[in-house]
Amino acid sequence: MMNLTQQVTQQLDTDLASVVEDVRRSLVQVRNGHRGGGAGTIWHPKGLIVTNAHVVGRGAVRVILPDGRELLARVLAKDDQRDLAALVVDASDLPTVQLGDSKSLQPGQWVVAVGHPWGVQGAITAGVVIGLGPAWPEMQQPKRDYVLVSLHLRPGHSGGPLVDSAGRLVGINTMINGPDVGVAVPVDEVKLFLREALRA
Repeated sequence: MMNLTQQVTQQLDTDLASVVEDVRRSLVQVRNGHRGGGAGTIWHPKGLIVTNAHVVGRGAVRVILPDGRELLARVLAKDDQRDLAALVVDASDLPTVQLGDSKSLQPGQWVVAVGHPWGVQGAITAGVVIGLGPAWPEMQQPKRDYVLVSLHLRPGHSGGPLVDSAGRLVGINTMINGPDVGVAVPVDEVKLFLREALRA
């Protein structure tokens, strides 16, 4: 018979597995034609995808959807300072990620990063929020806050979703700041970027 700790742990495992399964439905692969690439997140069911600017690069971009379709993507907008890019593919009725609120994040809160590190499809890594702030103390330009998390991001996580324990998007994974600190662009910054891009 399981004790209380075992029951709680098992429930957490079940809940996390369910969250990851939902998030993976909105996770895509992004390929830039130069043996590089990363991940992306489906933002709108009519083919709008968010990723990192450095994942997109400068060549032709292709996206592999969760159902296996590989489509040519058009770069709708790109902001190198924010390290964000918006892509559009010719598809509809796509599963989207649930949006969260990065301003409400608290240190110690559990988060999960999803991506394709080292080619492992839909892999996850979990940790806790350290806080919101510059990616490193001496960073001056651009003067923006990031979501700093204690987890292991790897090449292939870039552009993928950082979600809270309820599966809500709180950031877009963007870089590594040391072996144990991951950095993500806050979802509120992503919303602002998209408003500016779609208004242009």
